[in-house]
Amino acid sequence: MTTDRSALVAAARRVVVKVGSSSLTTAAGGIDPARVRQLVEVLAAARDGGSEVVLVSSGAIAAGLAPLGLTARPRGLAAQQAAASVGQGLLAHRYQEEFARHGIVTGQVLLTLDDVTRRAHYRNAHQTFAKLLELGVVPIVNENDTVATSEIRFGDNDRLAALVAHLVHADLLVLLSDVDGLYDGPPSRPGSSLVALVRSEEDLASVTIGSAGAAGVGTGGMTTKVEAARIATGAGIDVVLTSAEQAAAALAGAEVGTLFEATGKRRPTRLLWLAHATSGQGTLTLDAGAVRAVVERRASLLAAGVTAVDGSFVAGDAVDLLDPAGVAVARGLVNFDADELPALLGRSTRELKAALGAAYEREIIHRDDLVLL
Repeated sequence: MTTDRSALVAAARRVVVKVGSSSLTTAAGGIDPARVRQLVEVLAAARDGGSEVVLVSSGAIAAGLAPLGLTARPRGLAAQQAAASVGQGLLAHRYQEEFARHGIVTGQVLLTLDDVTRRAHYRNAHQTFAKLLELGVVPIVNENDTVATSEIRFGDNDRLAALVAHLVHADLLVLLSDVDGLYDGPPSRPGSSLVALVRSEEDLASVTIGSAGAAGVGTGGMTTKVEAARIATGAGIDVVLTSAEQAAAALAGAEVGTLFEATGKRRPTRLLWLAHATSGQGTLTLDAGAVRAVVERRASLLAAGVTAVDGSFVAGDAVDLLDPAGVAVARGLVNFDADELPALLGRSTRELKAALGAAYEREIIHRDDLVLL
């Protein structure tokens, strides 16, 4: 059975487009006005065709290099943040000018990891996006590189784009790169072939994915793009991966690049991130009964079933849940600080309420904040 790409794209009323630094910059590393203009023309055409568009754009750090007299992307976090601070305004202004030529207003949205994992934050972020789109604005999204620390970063804008696509209830995610799609081996190697359609993990079994990205100003590689596609498709969103040069064709439904078909259904954004987070901020070891309750019955985690705590974390952080053998079985957002938990272990909620007060009559992790690994 073949997929009608044109029908799939035509049916997408809300589209998130992600563009990487390497697709926006010159050989010297600065922002290329011609490339930005070309991208905006494509997105404006999609808007004219009836689609709502959200743009996730890298390039803030790259845009800040030249004004700071830097010739390459700095390695230190503080220097990257300084470059982002200078470049973010320049990049946003460039987009504002180009979209204005088409009579389109843009709005800048800078996100941190907390904005898609913590309840109050992601609810507010969703409402902001909804209002911007209702008003006909094109949101320009980037990670808030100026203030994000290494512990709270998305890591790359590919994953950010997948989470934004879910946050705004997008129908389609388009990942634009300097490569025209997913290949079954290094694109430069003779004999490597384009993988036009990915319906499941089985279609990736014969694909060799390297981690090398564009040299110079980019941070992502094909590995992060495939991971972003997994996040989005697992949440019910189709994904097209192609080059920036083929953006117009991709948004017109042409058979370009690689189509990743949706495999799952929508679920809370914070859980989507939890399932794909690299690691928790700490661990909770569970007894066998608690493991069965969490994994088989999908129940909340209570203090009575926790036997050990490790790591430094605060309420709201992600922690891994380990079975008695030390194998991670789930990840969740914890309701207590690490230093509070030792006094609670092995005790029932009724006992905790009687001894410590009503504030302790609650789950260590609520089932709505748990994902199985």
